[in-house]
Amino acid sequence: MIATDIITCYGHENVLAKHRTTLEITRENFLTKRGDCIICINSDKGAVHLSSEVKSILRNEGYGHLVIMKDGLIEIVTGRGSRDLPFSSDVKMIVRKSDFISDGTILIKANKSARDLRRDMIPKLRRGEVKVLLIASQDPLHDNEVLRIVVNLFPSVLNPSQLVEDHGA
Repeated sequence: MIATDIITCYGHENVLAKHRTTLEITRENFLTKRGDCIICINSDKGAVHLSSEVKSILRNEGYGHLVIMKDGLIEIVTGRGSRDLPFSSDVKMIVRKSDFISDGTILIKANKSARDLRRDMIPKLRRGEVKVLLIASQDPLHDNEVLRIVVNLFPSVLNPSQLVEDHGA
């Protein structure tokens, strides 16, 4: 079983994406340089607003794939769910490399934090709209399966020449 949720958020000039263990999306409309885990602000969702299908899969120890899309660049962050995830924050969504859980945690044991994101994406995350897709699945998905879901939901995200260039990189 697979469920998805689309998140829209916005860049800010203070996005640094340097945190070693977490990545955060916030509904707040400001960002200081101390918030080095935050990748975008003014999100249309906090953890509590995620679909019941996504939350159900993640609470059943499922897999989560956070797909960050900006100006033709895509970053995939993969983590795990937990039966202990409360999904109770209406302000933030946090992805953690550790297994620590708070009200905003949506994924634990992630393969990437803010610091691990592709560095050519960070300047783009400082301005304009950012689309984020959260894919929850009972079984682990390979990146090509995640990208197939992205292309099906957002056909304009990638054109064929970008797919060829990405495979050659």
